[in-house]
Amino acid sequence: MEEYEEFSDKQRRILERYVTNTSSNIFVLRNLPEVIKGALFSRYSRSSLGLRSLLLKEFVHGEETAFDEIVGKEQENPEEQLVAIKKAQNFYDRILDGYGDDSIGELGGAHLAIENVSMLAAKAIEDSRIGGSPLEKSTRYIHFDQKVHDQYLYYREPILMTSAYKEAYLKTCDFLFETYSSLIPPLTEKIEQYFPKDPEKSKAAYNAALRAKVLDCLRGLLPAGTMTNMGVYGNGRFWEGLIHRLQCGKLAELQEIGAKSYEELSKVIPSFVRRCDCANRHHESFAQFLDSMQEQLQNVSHQQKVSDTKSERATVNMIAHDPDGESKVAGALLYAFEKAPLDKLQEYCRKLPQEEVAKIFEAASSMRENRRHKSPRALEHAQFTFEIVADFGSYRDLHRHRMLTQERQVLTTNYGYFIPQEILDTPMEKPYREAMERAHEVHQTIAEELPEEAQYVVPMAYNVRWYFHINLRALQWLCELRSQAAGHPNYRWIAQQMARQVIDAHPLFEHFFKFVDFEDYTLGRLTQEQRKHGSS
Repeated sequence: MEEYEEFSDKQRRILERYVTNTSSNIFVLRNLPEVIKGALFSRYSRSSLGLRSLLLKEFVHGEETAFDEIVGKEQENPEEQLVAIKKAQNFYDRILDGYGDDSIGELGGAHLAIENVSMLAAKAIEDSRIGGSPLEKSTRYIHFDQKVHDQYLYYREPILMTSAYKEAYLKTCDFLFETYSSLIPPLTEKIEQYFPKDPEKSKAAYNAALRAKVLDCLRGLLPAGTMTNMGVYGNGRFWEGLIHRLQCGKLAELQEIGAKSYEELSKVIPSFVRRCDCANRHHESFAQFLDSMQEQLQNVSHQQKVSDTKSERATVNMIAHDPDGESKVAGALLYAFEKAPLDKLQEYCRKLPQEEVAKIFEAASSMRENRRHKSPRALEHAQFTFEIVADFGSYRDLHRHRMLTQERQVLTTNYGYFIPQEILDTPMEKPYREAMERAHEVHQTIAEELPEEAQYVVPMAYNVRWYFHINLRALQWLCELRSQAAGHPNYRWIAQQMARQVIDAHPLFEHFFKFVDFEDYTLGRLTQEQRKHGSS
């Protein structure tokens, strides 16, 4: 594309620091704080100028922007840069507020490290799905039995620490960690015996796969209060919504994380999170709404007295699906290539013989060579609802999928627990079960008075009940990804079950599950580790 903006040599020299290309119609911003990038793009939508011209005219040479002070201090003195941002706050707030569109909050973002928080809190953070990308410390690659100052790393919940349950909580968590640590050597030895190293395979790959197998088996002993670390990238809109919810959380830990996150993000993207201040009218209004809604729903729930805690085994149950899903997807697949309305196309496909609908699905799926070849959005016309009862460890893995509607119930020890096949009928089974039963007794005692805080002592092997409401396209991705050989056996089973139940209800949809792996594996990560380490 031809160059349509002309800059002097002086202007080019200025721009070269802030854009990757001064002549192309496509370029990337660089060396600019998030507040400037966000405000620049906000202003851009209402300006006839190109972005580079706008940057020069209204930001680099603008009197209100404190541009030189903000950008100039970026490398020299971060503290002075923060002062400069505060100085120009009214300018940036006015721009970001001026367009009255919450999507403006998506034009700037920040990376936040969240360390030494419980796995329970990590799930609350990851509940905010859109606009954020979290990564969490893995139970598969890291041993969680390290101590700091002679203490295992689990959350000492302040209410529990001042209650009559303090000693029971501490002793139970310590016992869970001690059992976890003590079972690592014998389980490693057992798995080595059953799956000895192939002399032609990489030792590093074998050891990595072996460690992953052992830790996958034992992660169920870790309580939900186990400390973890997270790295989260999010745009301003994501952070605002997350901090609102955290600061309104029922748990003291969530409130503390929310307050600290607001404090730190205010240093780099203040204009995007200013409404999260507890004194801000937006936050006060949100807090009042959330508190009132939850109170009313709680009251209604108590009146209904619906309860069922009989399930003590893992289950996957497709509780709803659209009988017309196949014709809806088929019609939507044809839509871009026809000149008829969508409802007419879907009605047409509803009357087609099954073999003709199968041809449409074959045309949409036959060229897929791997699971990363994503299907057309037409698959989103078919909807499914699954209710799942499975161990909290599996929930943690599957919870990270964002393109779906999901909700979980409070963690309890009412639904039974998972015990790995590798531990059954071995001397390791007794201490494993003893740890589970001790945690159950303590949880039940605490939960009578403090059901929210009692969640911290629940081991990850205990089952939790949750639901997924998901479309076919998102389900295809989830099932094909989570059924791969390298995955944890528990969530592989869940992914396989969901795919099977959809295929049973809609046989023609089998076309879209061609990369679901229904096989069973022993040392599941060995192939992937072998690719990484080679044959040495």
